[in-house]
Amino acid sequence: MLQIDKRVIQAPMAGVTTPSFVAACSNAGILGSVGAGYLNGPQTREFIQAVKQQTTKPFQVNLFIQEEPRIDINVLQQAKQALLPIYEQLNVNHVQRVTSTEIFSNQIDVIIEEQVPIVSFTFGLPEQSVLQRLFDAGMTVIGTATTVEEAKSVEQAGCQYVVAQGKEAGGHRGSFTDQNEYHATRDLVRAIKEAVSIPIIAAGGIIDARDVADLTADGADYVQVGSAFLITDECETPDIVKLEIKRLTHNNTVYTKAFSGKMARGVKNEFVEYMKGKVVAPYPLQNDLTKAIRAAATVQKRPEFLSIWVGERGYLCEATTIEEVLARLGV
Repeated sequence: MLQIDKRVIQAPMAGVTTPSFVAACSNAGILGSVGAGYLNGPQTREFIQAVKQQTTKPFQVNLFIQEEPRIDINVLQQAKQALLPIYEQLNVNHVQRVTSTEIFSNQIDVIIEEQVPIVSFTFGLPEQSVLQRLFDAGMTVIGTATTVEEAKSVEQAGCQYVVAQGKEAGGHRGSFTDQNEYHATRDLVRAIKEAVSIPIIAAGGIIDARDVADLTADGADYVQVGSAFLITDECETPDIVKLEIKRLTHNNTVYTKAFSGKMARGVKNEFVEYMKGKVVAPYPLQNDLTKAIRAAATVQKRPEFLSIWVGERGYLCEATTIEEVLARLGV
């Protein structure tokens, strides 16, 4: 149903992927992925249309299941207070607007209207009525799981595929049940294989052909790769981010909620260390509070204040092209 030549999926890295990069991945015979987690409805449509202009191959759109946290003013103020020294260092406005708007339903409308063939979800699953609209439109639906119980929920909801996201994966964890249950990718794939009958997409720590072979032997039908593509020529990751990833000589990544309010794996830097023990607002409010910090740090070339999402084995990635990454994966 994925209709791709090679059993590889480009991880939907929200905020990093561009239309040209997604199209390049699809044109290379793998599944390109639009990371639409930070986009609104109109932006999602514009992105999809830009991809369509550059490829006729299948691609997917990945959406975040939107949360509406109860805004605790005291927590929000404490979170802002914790960030004040960083605002001052980067000379950004101390008053950061946090938003709470409904964008998810608009994105679903756009995906159906644009006839996107494949849609995936992170941080849970939408209501059954939403899923039914996608099924009725003939779409392939993928859910993300970090535990066996989440994988069972994905299958029971009617999704045709499940991403088994291991603890080695960079970026946000797709957890939506037990936030404290962490499994290595191979262990998770084996466990999920015993529990569900739908095809499994392994994600986390995949760098070379041996990883692909091992995960295939464990029961994975596809592999999802993110970090290895980050520093390719086609990926329009900011140069400062690529440079920091290339500089890694060992596993210097940690899980942190400091940037977004949700647990994510990235490079351990000054901001992550500074935020230890500080109050962090819940997602997506913390993401709004740090948006200006990340933007200013990129312009000012201050990687110590950037969210550099990369996997546990990111230090093994090599600066190359999409085709060379695929050759290294043996596909």
